[in-house]
Amino acid sequence: MIGANRVALFRFKWARSKWARLKWTRPEGARLRRALAVLPAVAALTLAAACAGGGGSDDRAGGSGTAPTLRLGYFANLTHAAAIAGMDQGFIPGALGATRVEPQIFDAGPTAVEALFAGALDAAYLGPNPAINAFGKSDGEAIRIIAGATSGGAQLVVQPGITTAADLRGKTLATPQLGNTQDVALRAWLTDQGLSNSVQGGGDVTISPTENADTLQLFQAGELDGAWVPEPWASRLVQEAGATVLVNEQDLWPGGQFVTTHLIVRTEFLEQYPQTVEALLRGHVDAVTWINANPDEARTVVNDGLGTRTGKPLAPEVLSQAWQNLAVTVDPVATSLQESAEDAVEAGVAGEKVDLNGIYELSILNRILTERSLPAVSSSGLGKE
Repeated sequence: MIGANRVALFRFKWARSKWARLKWTRPEGARLRRALAVLPAVAALTLAAACAGGGGSDDRAGGSGTAPTLRLGYFANLTHAAAIAGMDQGFIPGALGATRVEPQIFDAGPTAVEALFAGALDAAYLGPNPAINAFGKSDGEAIRIIAGATSGGAQLVVQPGITTAADLRGKTLATPQLGNTQDVALRAWLTDQGLSNSVQGGGDVTISPTENADTLQLFQAGELDGAWVPEPWASRLVQEAGATVLVNEQDLWPGGQFVTTHLIVRTEFLEQYPQTVEALLRGHVDAVTWINANPDEARTVVNDGLGTRTGKPLAPEVLSQAWQNLAVTVDPVATSLQESAEDAVEAGVAGEKVDLNGIYELSILNRILTERSLPAVSSSGLGKE
């Protein structure tokens, strides 16, 4: 059992270090200004919780194992189809019963991890590298991976005329955010191709972390030479901006299987509200099962959900191409996680190799799968199953 004081003190240290990094930096945009405004308050609140003792940092404590609310983060991407269908078809809210779900939409994993660290989020769908980073930065305490959500669905797409890795020398490529899953994948792949790159900028190839919607516009304007992005953005760049696929990430993994999205939860929340976490997983399994049993209807539901969340659904040709590039699954494809962690070190976005032992808590998921006569999933020796 992780002590509530220890978790709260960790949050305080994180907030303090975040504030120290940001307060000497010129604010760039509204999001950074909001971060500057809120972090001192986060530090004060979490330190107060650490000093109070006994009650922990979550003032919703009820001791019943069931939370009054669940704050759930996910992205408006096809790779988060399980979350979108789970919410819009009622699988997740229905399974949670009296627990109210409060969805929060993010553009990339590192931002969602910041919300988790600040205690502003309870569970999230996100990629492997932000989860690895959260686990490592908290000495294995902050989060647990409780299920898979998506395998595949990420590509490096480039301007016409770029046909080899060597053609990328001197070019500028985009990823969704520094340290996110696609950012790490691109940096590791470039290094394997003998092309230097740096998180500080420069090198043989310049990598510019850019929000996905901006990447499309910049690519169309000729200001980017390519991007390693998740679906549907890879297919949108191909269909709407004339990009070509240089690397399909599926081709880099055994059997084409690698984790793109999984479901994680704050460890503190898991220990305090295990019944709520089990209910979330039941809704998640329901959503994944329904998607795979009803692919045509699911594709429409998810696209409608994207339209609601982004203001515009995907064009039919984009949806068709993107959908076939990914697999919705409860399997976290744990065998790919260690390599993702090693890639982050190689890419320079992680200081040292993270010991991933204990990152998975799959026993609840496997109990649900067994009840439904579905195959269990493996943690590959990195946690409970």
